Amino acid sequence: MSQRQPLRQLIVFLLLGGVLLSGWLAYVVAQQMGQAQIQATGLHRLELYTASLQREISKYAFLPGTLELEKEVLTLLAPSAPAGQADEVNAYLEQLNERAGTLSIYVINLEGRVVATSNWRRPDSFMGEDLRFRPYFRDALGTGSGRLFGIGTTRGEPGYYLASALLDGNRTVGVAVTKVSLDQLEQSWATVEAPVIVTDENGVVILGSVPDWKFTALRPLDEGTRKAFDQTLQYNRRALTPLGIKVLSDLDQGARVVRVAREGTEMASVYPVTGRFLTQSRALPGTPWTLTVFSHLARADDAAQSYALIASTGAAFLSLLGFMLNQRRRHQRDRLRDRLAAREALQTAHDELERKVQQRTADLLRTNERLQSEVQERIRAEATLRAAQNELVQAGKLAVIGQLSTGVAHELNQPLTALRTLSGNSVRFLERGDLPTVRVNLERIAQLADRMGLITGELRAFARKSSGEPKPVSVGTALGNALAVLESRIEQTGAAVHVHMAEPEPVAWCDGNRMEQVLVNLVNNALDAMTGAAAPHVEVRGELLDGQVHVQVRDHGRGLSDEALSHLFEPFFTTKGSGEGLGLGLALSAGIVRESGGSLTGANHPEGGAVFHLTLPAAPQGHTHDR
Repeated sequence: MSQRQPLRQLIVFLLLGGVLLSGWLAYVVAQQMGQAQIQATGLHRLELYTASLQREISKYAFLPGTLELEKEVLTLLAPSAPAGQADEVNAYLEQLNERAGTLSIYVINLEGRVVATSNWRRPDSFMGEDLRFRPYFRDALGTGSGRLFGIGTTRGEPGYYLASALLDGNRTVGVAVTKVSLDQLEQSWATVEAPVIVTDENGVVILGSVPDWKFTALRPLDEGTRKAFDQTLQYNRRALTPLGIKVLSDLDQGARVVRVAREGTEMASVYPVTGRFLTQSRALPGTPWTLTVFSHLARADDAAQSYALIASTGAAFLSLLGFMLNQRRRHQRDRLRDRLAAREALQTAHDELERKVQQRTADLLRTNERLQSEVQERIRAEATLRAAQNELVQAGKLAVIGQLSTGVAHELNQPLTALRTLSGNSVRFLERGDLPTVRVNLERIAQLADRMGLITGELRAFARKSSGEPKPVSVGTALGNALAVLESRIEQTGAAVHVHMAEPEPVAWCDGNRMEQVLVNLVNNALDAMTGAAAPHVEVRGELLDGQVHVQVRDHGRGLSDEALSHLFEPFFTTKGSGEGLGLGLALSAGIVRESGGSLTGANHPEGGAVFHLTLPAAPQGHTHDR
């Protein structure tokens, strides 16, 4: 017994080491797999955030340069500007700022003084301020344009400055500046599943989904840099404290594992803002900015710990089983020397026990493999669903706007051409002293500008993200907004749209913006179905029956084939040619209607063409519908 005791201790030590090694290996492999999956999801998020930020900035990039087309602005910047010219330009900038939805628009002369501004009526107006120290002013004079994200020196309001040099012929006479707020984009980012920030060329966080992270620095700022900021007032003397990021390791494709340990009281957030994160960054084209996505690693760590526990438990079970079998065999061998008569019975019992143990071990291994496969599949499915569900509805809107882009460009090009012609004629008539004709031309220019504002306003209202909250929605009003969005497409196809709305006008209980998207998809599909028809026309009917709002959209095209009917609402199924559609319109529309408690069906009309039938719950009595 004294010789066997050290051997048993060694065996126990080796078995314990094997159990720990199995758990550690399972933890490492599972953690690597989890990080790879999180990294793939982060790249997708990075692309979506980059595209949304570029779209937000590009909406206003052209605005400062358009002031060069206004003769009143160039006259104000002339050495001998007439009296009262500044008030006229101020009123024009005020109206333009209100329609464009920007924070402010102002004009700076070559000396760096603000000579006209949209906020001229406010007590904190920019009028007369000296902005020579602003980098965007110097860049616009030097290169023709300037860009800067900074904090205003008058109101302390952060925004993105877009500056453009104003030319009178070949001579620079001043600089036009538009200040744009990116708060709406930040608010949309606040609802995503992972933190995202945008840093400028100085490493300062200028945009972010976590308010507590804004205007912090990713790297320490030396005294010289801070003095330069005090001169340019880019951050309006903000403290620019460090964000508190510590790099733990570098991964492939520029990804990093970091730890965020933000000091102080943290603001409430829908996702963790401290701990270990996987960061992925991308430079934004056309800007010195960098966009970074933070993916929390807690889920990967928890999954790795679960796998390590399963592996350790399995290894411990097998080790214990092996040890027990070894002890049993040794005991049997000792007993065989004393009891030769029971040899056959003991051997039979041993064989049966070994068979059962092997069968149970195999069952446990298969169960373990099945559980691991189910856990991995569920993690992948949840990640894919969460990443897609927030963007599909908005992607459907943008796809429709993309299809309408040619018509909208044509609608805007005609007024722009007319504006150029009328402005040129007005100059010649003004030189001749024909003031009545000049007045008529200016009134026509104002009408054309109103028309362009109406077109872009309808598209902006259609493209905005909806809250998803149901409320009373007038079917007639929603249909009118949808037809306004499709106005250029309807004119291009030459189709006639006949609307038959029952009295009293039906009112549905749903989200108005999403209902307009469904109507846009249905009418747009009807126009596509009648391509090449001699006299295309669409019929839309709306009525209230048995507490349900019923809307029918019928085209007079070739109708739906059997194949199309069987796959009508499947994602990515389309009868259009390559590049003409993604096959998501009807699938998204059906999903939107289902979320509102209604239904969407499609069939062939007995008299020809296709008809889609939309039903929605009627608004409860006593609720006033939206107009």
